[in-house]
Amino acid sequence: MKVSENDPFAIFITPPENETPAEKSARERRETEEKRISDRIDEEIKAEKAAMKKQRAVVKVLLLGQSESGKSTTLKNFRMKYARAAWKVERLSWRVVIQLNLIRSIITIVEALQAEMDGEPIRPLPVPRPPLTCAGKRSNAPPPRKSIDSEFLDSDMDTWASEPIRLTDKHELLKLRLGPLRRVETDLKRRLGAGTEEIVGGGGGVLGEDPVGRTKEFGVQGWKHMLEGPLAALSGNSQHNSREKANAVDDATEVIAECKQDMGALWVDPTVKAVLKRRRIRLEDSAGFFLDDLDRIATKHYEPTDDDIVRARLRTLGIQEYKIEFEQNNSLMDNVGLTGNFGQEWKLYDVGGARTVRNAWLPYFEGVNAIIFLAPISCFDERLLEDPDVNRLEDSFLLWRAVCSSKILAKTTMILFLNKCDILRRKLKSGARVKDFLPSYGDRPNDARSFTKYLKDKFRDTLRQHSPEPRVSYFYATSVTDTKATATTLKTVRDSILREHLKDADFIL
Repeated sequence: MKVSENDPFAIFITPPENETPAEKSARERRETEEKRISDRIDEEIKAEKAAMKKQRAVVKVLLLGQSESGKSTTLKNFRMKYARAAWKVERLSWRVVIQLNLIRSIITIVEALQAEMDGEPIRPLPVPRPPLTCAGKRSNAPPPRKSIDSEFLDSDMDTWASEPIRLTDKHELLKLRLGPLRRVETDLKRRLGAGTEEIVGGGGGVLGEDPVGRTKEFGVQGWKHMLEGPLAALSGNSQHNSREKANAVDDATEVIAECKQDMGALWVDPTVKAVLKRRRIRLEDSAGFFLDDLDRIATKHYEPTDDDIVRARLRTLGIQEYKIEFEQNNSLMDNVGLTGNFGQEWKLYDVGGARTVRNAWLPYFEGVNAIIFLAPISCFDERLLEDPDVNRLEDSFLLWRAVCSSKILAKTTMILFLNKCDILRRKLKSGARVKDFLPSYGDRPNDARSFTKYLKDKFRDTLRQHSPEPRVSYFYATSVTDTKATATTLKTVRDSILREHLKDADFIL
C-alpha cells in the first residue's frame, strides 16, 4: 500500500503491507488498548482541570486572632447575613447556650458571695511588667501606679479590701433558692457532650473574672457540630430528637423561669454589687452577659433574637469550617464579563486563638485568599490568662507581626478588625488612661477615636515593615456584637475580597 505524499503522518496509522490476518487482529487489539489508555488519561486531565477551576473559584478566608478576640462572633455575623436560611433553622438551638450563659453569670455571683461569707481573702494584684511601647517592646519607664484591675474601683477600695462586706440572711436565702440552677447547668452541659471544664486560654484579667485567678468555662469541639447534633436535638430542630432531651430543655426553661425574680433581686442588690466590685468581677463587659435581659430571657416561651445569638458565648476548642454560598455580585461580575458561580462559594475557617493551639493554624495557610485578623483594642490594660506577664495588646501586635511575616501568606489579602471599640469607649470613660500602659501614646487625647487611629497606624506600619512583598490590606474599627454596623462592614469586606480574588484569577487588571 502506497503512503499518501500529502499526509506525513499517514505512515504511522497505515497498516503494514502484506499484513496477515493474525497480525491484523493483534494490531487492532493493541490499538484498542492504547486508545482506551489515551482516553482515560484525557478524562483524568479533564477532571483535574475541572477540579482546579472549581478550586480557583472557591474563596478561602481565615479568621485569626487571640482567644476571645471576636472570631466566632464575626463568623456568626457572616452566616446571619449571607446564610440566612440555615441561620433561621438554628436560631432556637442557641436558646440552650444563652440559658447556660445566664446560669453561669448567676453561679459566678453566688460563688463570690460564698467566698465573702467564708472570709476568703482577695489575692493581691501582681506587680505589672514595664509598660509597652508602640512596637510591643518593653519601656524603661516604671510600672504604672496601679493596674486597670483597680482603676475602675471607687476611691474607698482600700476600705473594702480591709473590711469584709456584711451579708444578711436575705443573701443566704437567695443563694439557697438559686441552688437548682447548678443542677440545670450540670445536666445541660452533660447532654451537650461538653468535656470537663478547662482553664480559659486567652481572656484578659479584667472582664468578668478574677484577674489573678483562673476562671473555668465549658467548651465544645465546635458549635457547628453542636448546632447540627446535640443542640438541634435538645431544641427540637433535629429528626433525632428524643423525648428525654426535649424534656430536659423544658425542665431547664421551667427552672430558669421560676428563678427569674430571685436572679433579678440578686443582680440589682447594692450589697452584691459591692462584693463583685471588691472582688474585681465585671460581668457586664464579659461575653455571654444577659443579666440585664432577665425579663425577656427567663421566660417559658423565650426565643433568641439575632443580637442574642451574636452575644452568646460558647467556647470552641477545635477548628470550624463553614461553607457559605453567596448570591452573585452582578455588578462586579458584569464589569469583568464573567458569568457562572465564580467566587460564590466561600470557605471560612475559625481557628482557636489560645497560644497552645496556634501551631494548628499552619495547615490552613495554604491557598488562603484573605485573612480577617481580629485585634481587641479594649484590652490594652489586660493580661493573658495563659501568661499573666503578657499584655493582651502586646500579644495581638506580636501575633499580627508573625502573620504578616509569613512567606506562605505573602500574597494574601490582610483585613484587620480593631475590635471591641464599644468596650474601649466604656473603659476610657470610666477613667482608664492609655498612657499608663502604653507610654509611647504620650499626651495624645485619651479618647477612643484618637487611640483607635493611633493603633491603626501602628498595625499598618507593622504590615509594611514585615510583609515579604507589598500586599492589599484593609483596616476597620469594629464592635462585632453590633450586628447592623458589622453587616455594613462585612459587605465591604466581601466585595473587597472578591475583587482581589478576581485579580488573582486574571479577570481584573
